[in-house]
Amino acid sequence: MRMIRTVLRIMLLVVFLGWLLIWVLMPTKLYKQTWTPKLKTNLNSRFFREQGTNLLVFSFPMMLVAVLGCVYLHLHQKKHNRQPVASSKRTSPACLRISSRPVLVMAPLGIVTALELTFAVMFIALLIWSLANYLYISFGNLHMHRAGEKVWQAKFRSVSLRLGYIGNTCWAFLFFPVTRGSSILPLVGLTSESSIKYHIWLGHLSNALFALHTLGFVIYWGMTGQMVEILEWSKTYVSNVAGVIAIVIAMVMWVTSIPRIRRKMFEVFFYAHHLYILYIIFYILHVGVAYFCMILPGIFLFLIDRYLRFLQSRKQARLLSARLLPSGVVELNFSKSSGLYYNPTSILFVNVPSISKLQWHPFTVISNGNMEQDKLSILIKVEGSWTQKLYKEISSSVDHLQVSVEGPYGPTSPHFLRHESLVMVSGGSGIAPFISIIREIIFQTTQPNSQVPNIHLICVFKNFADLSMLDLLLPLSDPPAEISKLKLQIDVYVTRETQQPETSENTPKLIKSVWFKPDPSDSPISPALGPDSWLWLCSIIASSFLMFLLLLGIITRYYIYPIEYKSIEVYHFSYKCLWDMFLVCVCVFIASSAVFLWRKKQNATEGKQVQNLEVSTPVMPPGSWFCSEGDRELESLPHQSLVQATKVHFGERPNLKKILFDIKGSDVGVLVCGPKKMRHEVARICSSGLVDNLHFESISFNW
Repeated sequence: MRMIRTVLRIMLLVVFLGWLLIWVLMPTKLYKQTWTPKLKTNLNSRFFREQGTNLLVFSFPMMLVAVLGCVYLHLHQKKHNRQPVASSKRTSPACLRISSRPVLVMAPLGIVTALELTFAVMFIALLIWSLANYLYISFGNLHMHRAGEKVWQAKFRSVSLRLGYIGNTCWAFLFFPVTRGSSILPLVGLTSESSIKYHIWLGHLSNALFALHTLGFVIYWGMTGQMVEILEWSKTYVSNVAGVIAIVIAMVMWVTSIPRIRRKMFEVFFYAHHLYILYIIFYILHVGVAYFCMILPGIFLFLIDRYLRFLQSRKQARLLSARLLPSGVVELNFSKSSGLYYNPTSILFVNVPSISKLQWHPFTVISNGNMEQDKLSILIKVEGSWTQKLYKEISSSVDHLQVSVEGPYGPTSPHFLRHESLVMVSGGSGIAPFISIIREIIFQTTQPNSQVPNIHLICVFKNFADLSMLDLLLPLSDPPAEISKLKLQIDVYVTRETQQPETSENTPKLIKSVWFKPDPSDSPISPALGPDSWLWLCSIIASSFLMFLLLLGIITRYYIYPIEYKSIEVYHFSYKCLWDMFLVCVCVFIASSAVFLWRKKQNATEGKQVQNLEVSTPVMPPGSWFCSEGDRELESLPHQSLVQATKVHFGERPNLKKILFDIKGSDVGVLVCGPKKMRHEVARICSSGLVDNLHFESISFNW
């Protein structure tokens, strides 16, 4: 098994590096004048025409990486299931520790590690290299497109055109970070949540390049008296009108994604961003099928993922109960199938049709897949209008709430267990991912020969009522008594209160539990493709792409080719684009639907078994953190250990620099989740270079 995984890693690395090499060589004379004629002669056959070369050189390698990545992740998951993570604990290599250290903390880039900065510089260098080579070749073979056109005008047009080429390079990478069920991102230790910023960077860069590309052509047409060209929809070449429509849509999406607008008017950003469907259509109609094949892998894999999410979200999830905390926090507990496994820090996307049929919001999963095999819990902080409506609806004593979900999505392994010590810094509801981590470590203490890291949890809350979130550190039902083995220290800082508020006998219960009645149409949350989801995803990717190539070859050879070569009529340039988009959608829908429906039958049987299970009632007394020290309920050993490990500081903020520098040990993982100012402060401390044992990781879902 280990040999197979090693071979797969080597194959994946070779194919990926070969794909990157093609992007480096594409703008050179060697590729354009030597390779391109030979490739066109051998690959642009009657079956694929002008798409043959780019399908093999640009599309096939990344689709192969996606397929092999699924196999590798399946084997990795099997290994993880057989071997406890704690037993394989080891110190990270020095080069990996250095590459993951923050080196840049500034707006608007945020926290940038050494590895991210290196790849960003390499990508910018690729764009500059490509533009320089394109211009060098084009200026050497300058073509005048109009009688009387001046040389400088032709060069201006050439620069504008090549800026569009560079923007197309950005599009080749644009959709990989937003593919939630990606088999490519986990290969380099990423999740879709952690790589959203790469999508943002690429989006800003591509929009800037396309804006310059469009502005350049408008100026060129104005200078040469060809403004009518802006309305041209050519039958044999690119459509200018489609390009104009695409850039208008892009500008709407770009403006509404500005951080200030996104935060203040999230719904405007959310709905405007769904214009990406029209953007893709008109963009492809503008660039043509040959350039579409260069960016096809990212769009193809994103479409598969998006359609599988759609199929999963058609089912209504069974909501068991909710806990309303006094700090405006809601814990939702769902029923789940035992075959659904997820790692700590995973997120679940939730839709409540009674509030909004279109809006989906991500929330952190706080339950543990090992200890709570029939239940999945998420934490929701009441902040925006959507969460306020949800809190109001749950607190109004409804007996059933219709909810749909997508996910959960998260890392492929609990990598944080490999550290010797863990320091987790949270602000407000930022404690949510750390709840799932602590529950995983509690589970690991029950395993034989387990070695778990020491934990120092630093919580910063505004009010004392926020301490109720600490009650969520332990699962509701049967927390293991082995928690006493856990080396846990909790420091809570209450910033807006100088002392603990007084309580009285008339004080109402501060934690309210709500139980929902089951509905026959509800079903437990289950993996969309079953336990062996990576293998089934592999079959979907491989079968849909091969089906696309087969159908494209048949239609091109027996429909398009005869029109182009056996009649006077020329087949419309845009119709080829429509054929490609249609075939991609059809092949993805057929392959994904077939596998999903096949797996749905098996999930249905398991779902009926889960629905018949009795759900245990909470064993933790509500409001236990609001009583005086002597009045606290200490009936269970786990809860007693948790209370004794906690120290509350009133009216002050933590001295993070002193706390982190005083941590002993050679391998200390520093995890932070909370406001941007807090994350940046911790990142600067870890990147100061004064100590070399701190390994920083930011967990943020502020998209």
